[in-house]
Amino acid sequence: MKIKLTSVYVDNQEKALRFYTEVLGLTKKADFSNGPFRWLTVASPDEPDGTELQLALNDNPAAKTYQQAMFQQRQTAVNFFTDDVKGDYERIKARGAEFAKPPTAVTGATIAQLKDTCGNLIQISQLARW
Repeated sequence: MKIKLTSVYVDNQEKALRFYTEVLGLTKKADFSNGPFRWLTVASPDEPDGTELQLALNDNPAAKTYQQAMFQQRQTAVNFFTDDVKGDYERIKARGAEFAKPPTAVTGATIAQLKDTCGNLIQISQLARW
């Protein structure tokens, strides 16, 4: 088995698409509608056929409650991995992202956390080289 898709709830899909592509640098993979439902995914340009991230609208009350609770508890909704967390921090910050935590050494990694403008806290992690 392979993991090909995971989702993150967002309060506005168009705003999320701009953030995840223009600020983070991901690429739009799928975008189509069926009535009021919009299927929207992004992927890493480094792995265009890899795992997709669905930007799912939080129009379901349970989804909205879950998303808000996670954000209030400062729990990350998405975790991205990089080989250069400090370089990505500078690049993303220069594109206007609001960071909740600058690159910080923790056990086994260096992490940075930022707000995605759509109701989520996301994390960028660089694993330590042992």
